[in-house]
Amino acid sequence: MLKQITLVALMGLSASAMAGQWQVKLGGSVVAPTGDYNLGGATVEADHEYAFTPSVEYFFNDNISTELLLAAPISHDVLLDGNSVAKIKHLPPTLTAKYHFKNSTGFTPYIGVGGTAFVAWDEEGVAKDVKEDFGFAGQIGFNFQPADAKNWGVFFDARYAQISPEVQIEGLESFDLDIDPMVYTIGYSYKF
Repeated sequence: MLKQITLVALMGLSASAMAGQWQVKLGGSVVAPTGDYNLGGATVEADHEYAFTPSVEYFFNDNISTELLLAAPISHDVLLDGNSVAKIKHLPPTLTAKYHFKNSTGFTPYIGVGGTAFVAWDEEGVAKDVKEDFGFAGQIGFNFQPADAKNWGVFFDARYAQISPEVQIEGLESFDLDIDPMVYTIGYSYKF
C-alpha cells in the first residue's frame, strides 16, 4: 500500500512539474552599488554600471516560479576617494524563488528571495587579485501583459544583491569591497 501511495504521489509531482511554463526575459539594468569601505581614512567604492541582463524563469504553477539571472559580465571601476584605481569585471549569477500575486488584470506583482554569486571575470589596473563571493539576494517587481498579448509582456524589477568580494590592490592591504548593489531592470518577457 505504501509503495502505491508513493508511486501515485511521484506521478502527481512529475505531472505538475511537466505542466509548468518557461519564460525568457531580456532586460537592461542599472547596477547601483550601495556599499563602500573605509581604508585608512580613504573611501573605496565601486561605480554605477549598466548591464544587459537576460534571465530564464520556470513556473511551477501560476504563483510559484524560480528565476536564474544570466547577466553579461559587469565591469566596475574601483574608486579611491572618487579616483579610479582599478577595474574589476564579474559575472553575477543569481537564483531566486518567486511568488506572483496573480489576479484578474494583466498586472502581476511578485517578490523573490534567493542567493547570488560574484564570479571574478577579469581585473585591470593595479588590482592584483579579486576573490569570488556569495550572498543573499532579494527582488520585487511586476510583469505586465497587455490584453491582446498571448505570450509576451514587459517587466520591471528591483533586486538587492549582498556581495563583498575581497580585493587586493597593489600597495594597499586587501579589503572587502562592499558592492551590495541595487539592480533596477526593465525589459521584455516571453512565456512558452
